[in-house]
Parts: sequence; C-alpha cells; structure tokens
Amino acid sequence: MRADIETIENYLAIAMPESDRLILDDSRRITGPGMIWDKRGALLDILIKGFDKAEVVAAWETEIARVLAALGWQDSRVTSRIFEDGVTLLISAPTDLLYTAVFAIETSWHFTAHKLLGSNPGDFDDMIADLEQVIAMEANPALIELEQAVAQRSIDMLCDDDHVSLGHGTGSQVWDVDALPAPDTVDWDALHNLPVALITGTNGKSTSVRLTTAIGEAAGLVAGSTSTDYVKLGDDVLDYGDYSGPGGARMLLRDKRLQIAFLEVARGGILRRGLPLSQARAALVTNIAADHLGQYGVNTVEALAQAKFAVARAVSKDGVLVLNADDPLVVANGLEFDRTICWFSLSPGNAHIQQARSAGQPCCWCEDGMIRYFDGTDITLSIAADRIPITMGGAARFNVQNAMGAIGLAKAMGLDNAAIEKGLTTFAASPDDNPGRCNEFEARGARLFVDFAHNPHAIAAMSSLIENLPAKRKFLLVCQAGDRSDDEIRELTKGAIGFSPDEVVIVELEEYLRGRELGEVPAVIEAACTANGIPESAVRHVSSSVEGTRYILDEIAEGDVALLLALADRDEVFELIRAAQN
Repeated sequence: MRADIETIENYLAIAMPESDRLILDDSRRITGPGMIWDKRGALLDILIKGFDKAEVVAAWETEIARVLAALGWQDSRVTSRIFEDGVTLLISAPTDLLYTAVFAIETSWHFTAHKLLGSNPGDFDDMIADLEQVIAMEANPALIELEQAVAQRSIDMLCDDDHVSLGHGTGSQVWDVDALPAPDTVDWDALHNLPVALITGTNGKSTSVRLTTAIGEAAGLVAGSTSTDYVKLGDDVLDYGDYSGPGGARMLLRDKRLQIAFLEVARGGILRRGLPLSQARAALVTNIAADHLGQYGVNTVEALAQAKFAVARAVSKDGVLVLNADDPLVVANGLEFDRTICWFSLSPGNAHIQQARSAGQPCCWCEDGMIRYFDGTDITLSIAADRIPITMGGAARFNVQNAMGAIGLAKAMGLDNAAIEKGLTTFAASPDDNPGRCNEFEARGARLFVDFAHNPHAIAAMSSLIENLPAKRKFLLVCQAGDRSDDEIRELTKGAIGFSPDEVVIVELEEYLRGRELGEVPAVIEAACTANGIPESAVRHVSSSVEGTRYILDEIAEGDVALLLALADRDEVFELIRAAQN
C-alpha cells in the first residue's frame, strides 16, 4: 500500500547552496495544463543575478538529463521559460509520481547550482537512491492503467491526493485514489464529459460566470459555477470562499446533479497548479490588464496574458475560444492557438469582426445599441443592449462586453436563443445575482453603485460609468490594500477620481495593512487626490467601509450619485444601503 501523502511530501529535503545569485524561489507540482504547456509534472522558479540565463538553462538541461536517465524516466520532457530576473524550469512526469517529480527537479537544480557556483554537491548515486525510495512510496500503477484507458475514450480524469474521478457531473464517478478499479470493471457507458466552459481575464470573470450560469439555468439545465466567492450548483451553494482554482472545479464537476458548468479560472490557480481539467467545450477571455504582477515569474502584462491563455490548452480541438477583439493582448495571444475563435467587439468595424464575417466564422458585436450574433452564415440573434440590466441602459460599456462574451460562450455551449435572451434580461445588477459587481441601489432619491473593483482597469471603467451619469453631486468611497506599491495606489486613485467627485471618502483598511503602518495608505490616496485637482476640503477619512457608507448615506440627497469601491465589509455595506431605502 502507498504511503500517506504527508509522509511522501516531507520525505526529502534537498539541500541547496546558499547564494544570493542563484535563488530557488519556489518548487511545485503542476497537475494540469498551464502557462507554458499542457503536461503534468513539476516546476522550479529560479531568481538569477550575475549569470547568463541561457547558460543557466543549458547547465540545468545537462543535470536534469542525468537525473531522468538514472530514474529511467525516458518519456519525461523538459522545457524552460526565461523571464526578467530568472528562469522557470519544468519537467513532465507520470501522473502518479508528481511529488517525486518535485524532488527530482530539485535534485537536478542542486547539482546545477553547485556546478555554476563552483561548490561541492552531494553524492549523485545517494540522491538518486533517495528518489527511488520516494518512487516506491508514491507509485500507483492502477492510476496509470486507468489514465491509459481514459485516453482511449476521450473522457476527462480529475485527480487529487485523495480521489480520482472520470467524466463530469451526471456522467461522473469517483473513487478513492487507493481503491481504483481495473479498467475492464468500469461501466464506461455511464461516463461522459459535460459542456464545461473556462472563463478568465483580468476583469469581468465573476460577472461572466454568473451571467452564463443564468443562461444555462434559463435553458432548464442544472447549471453550476465556481468563482472567487463560492461553488454553486443551482440554488445550492456547496461552499463559500475563493474557489477559482482546481479544488473548486473538482468539487463541482464531481456532483452528479450537474449538467453544465462555468468555471472561473484565476491567474493564481493557473500558475500554482495548472488548470483543473484537460477537456473543455469552450473558453472565454474577457480582457488583459496589469494586476498582481511580480509573482511566479509573471512580471509584465504580456506574461500575464500568456498565463491567462492556459485556458486555450484545455479547449477540445472542436471547441471554441470566445475572445475580446477590442483587447490587443487578447488578440495577439488568441491567434497563437489553432481553435475556432468567436470574436466580440463594441464596434462592427473591428477588423477581426469583419474578417470573421467574411470567413464565415462566428462573432458578436454592438451596433446602434443592438448586440448582434453571427453564426458564420447569418445574424441569428439580436438584442438591444439596454434590455440587459447589467449594462445600466447601455451606459456600462464593460458590461456590454461581458454580455457579448456570454452570448458567444452560450452559443459555443449549444444553448438556444430563448435561453440566452431570458438569461441576459433577467440577470440583474443586484447583490443577489452579482454581488459586489456594479450593484446599483436607489436611496433617498440618489443612485449608489457598489463595486469591488481593485485594479486600474476595473476602477477606471467604473469611474467612466459614473462620469456619464447626470448628477447634482457625486461622492466616492475609496480604499486600497497595503500590498500595493505607492505608484500603484496613485494610479488606482487617479482612475477612481476620473469622474471628478465632489467629495472623496477614504477608508483605512486596518485588516489589509499587509506590512504598512496605520494611516500610510490613506495618506498616499489623499496626496494623489489633491495632486489631481481634488481640494483638501473635499477629502474625508474614515476607519471602515461601514463608517464611510454611513457618512455618504447621511449626506446624499435627491439627484446625487455615489460610487462605493468597498473592498471590505460587503454584507454590512449592503445592509446599510437597504435600510436607507426603507
């Protein structure tokens, strides 16, 4: 019987030479398609100073070849990625030996680093013998047999430390990883994949997930979704929390009630573990903008785009990529993949829309206030943007884009026009349907918008919406977490005040100081406000989003508009506003 996972994971500690020139930043298992390739295996992020990165990779390739040959892993592949201050090194490995793969690639780096630094490594034969012990502890031949049988039938297999499942939802079955069936005992006729969509991008992911799920429900299907808020199946929330990674996907896809699934896929999950599955019907990329750079070797928005496009690796050959034709990085990366593309754009004159129509490819665009879908032959769906509640009468252009992406995705998933129109027109910009995303309220004759926008792209979009709304006075509640740099906070603030608010309420997020002192972040926000034309007399400081909301509710009057960029205390903020409506 295999050893328990905790024993395997902690069995070896590969010593590395101490050096500030070659730093092992992270090592981890990759369990699904990722930023660089579609293979399972292991990965190292190395930070480098004073060495030629290409020479480091060449030295590592020599050492990993020695290790893989000694282990008899002839089928393993290696690759690498050079980034601004380091390299990422990867190996593929058998599905049942991913912990061993981490130790193996660490062993190869042990010898590489010592060679480059001119220091003495450990004994090669002894370290290989240690790896062979881990292999004996971790190996699971039954898993490999099942994996080979699944590959012949094009059925998806989801694995974790405890369970293995085949198929999705109504067509799935789950086994304990140490009690797997022989392939000839599996009821293969009962197993099948479901229509599954992967949804990623910098902004609009959660809105798109919820909107497409509403369309799936309007089609009469048991629709499920994962997001940064919860895992949800129909009206049943399976669990609350950030489930935009593989764990949430497995939870949902193993539920036998499920008939169609929409999975939010965030950057962190892609880079840490890879995608949750390898067979999806379609994927949507909403947009690409700078956010959370500087982690896992992703230091530029171009690299972020490459990471997000991992979703394309899981789309089946006959599947569809639904892509924002107005975003240059989405366009550039989408064209790298040999998949059918459904472009969407705010302009009928967009070059990719025109090319798609000429080539008989699906696309979606907005023209004279109407959203139109072209199936490759005819315009088969037309709907007025102002009929879709989340577009705020068509003024929220970012949600017009999200609606077009949802239409393209729903079509790729085989959903009909009636379901699409019903889902689009009944999904509301409310805390019940889309919590924290452009939620509109009316209180005391004023309009209030609550949004969790936290990066420059999203904040500027919300500010642009407010700028175009008529108002006697305009209020802004703004805050930021302490792990943003001063420059990032200044940029975020500049975007937030783009609608020239008459009063700015700055919140101190004490629970999100993240290494800063009390008052430090609000001071940067205030300085950015005054540097961009907001008078000091128009700035007020409060200790929480609740206090700030209460203050704005006391101040607003008929004809006013307020934007609350509330990053904390969401439920309490909603309760205060609802109370003010009574």
